[in-house]
Amino acid sequence: MTDGRITTAKLGDNGPEVGVQGLGCMGMSFGYGPSDADASRATLERALELGVTLYDTADAYGAGENERFLSPFFKAHRDEVVIATKFALSIPPDDPTRRIVRNDPPYIRQAVEESLKRLDVDVIDLYYMHRRDVNVPIEESVGTMADLVREGKVKHLGLSEVTADELRAAHAVHPIAAVQSEWSLFSRDIEPKVVPAARDLGVALVPYSPLGRGFLTGSFTNAEQDLTPGDFRRQQPRFTGDNATANASLLELIRSVADSHGASLGQIALAWVQQQATIHNLPVIPIPGTRNPSRVEENTAATRIVLTDEQLDLLNGIAAQVAGNRYADMAFTSAGRE
Repeated sequence: MTDGRITTAKLGDNGPEVGVQGLGCMGMSFGYGPSDADASRATLERALELGVTLYDTADAYGAGENERFLSPFFKAHRDEVVIATKFALSIPPDDPTRRIVRNDPPYIRQAVEESLKRLDVDVIDLYYMHRRDVNVPIEESVGTMADLVREGKVKHLGLSEVTADELRAAHAVHPIAAVQSEWSLFSRDIEPKVVPAARDLGVALVPYSPLGRGFLTGSFTNAEQDLTPGDFRRQQPRFTGDNATANASLLELIRSVADSHGASLGQIALAWVQQQATIHNLPVIPIPGTRNPSRVEENTAATRIVLTDEQLDLLNGIAAQVAGNRYADMAFTSAGRE
């Protein structure tokens, strides 16, 4: 069954053509509690049938396990998929629960070789700096990433959670195809500066967590009560205690729009993100994560929902009412440095 395929968009002026919605694969191996490998594999296949071609992972997801898990799928469909992975979150051998941000050239070279090996590919289509180490000049880090392009190990470069000034400095060294940052009805801090900079430079925006890590779908309303131990959303301020209660009440605004479209909460949240491409005049390729084939069908169908100006106005008011930060420590986000 191949009906309902999504349309495509260019991943920035210098990037490849991809489906207008990608797939975040982290939860298949890490972060969101137990997963079913067979269901995850079925999800990957169904996504491809529906025109999803950008698949997002990182070396830090399960300490490389996510890259290994995805490798057979990528190998079977190498000419059909765009593989995006990331470096920068180093895991100390003596404490696998910690992450140390590293952008130094020797680490970048080590990381890319290890990712290539785990993915079992000759070249990575889109290689992101996952987080910014402010102690290393971004020109130095991107210079090393540019060398990887020249050496044929990487095709395109991306950055995650960078400020507008960092993006401009990086782009002056080598063209950046995409910036990945959190962007959703709940998280709009990139709009004043990062989005205009990306538009001016011809860089695509790749919103991660466009469904608010599942909260915007209504699948849970309090992380401590509803999610399994080990699910990292239990540590995020927006999803616990009084913040969770306050934020759950905001879902009713989304529900009112969803009912008028005969859509789910998640579809409206995704439609809002997808529509930012027209509003801000730049490519926007969100990467909602799921491990369920039926959710991929639901998510991709959201690309065909068009919200009215009145509905956009209603939804646009939500972000200002959200209680709590998206991370307990915002230092490693673009918002924490803008």
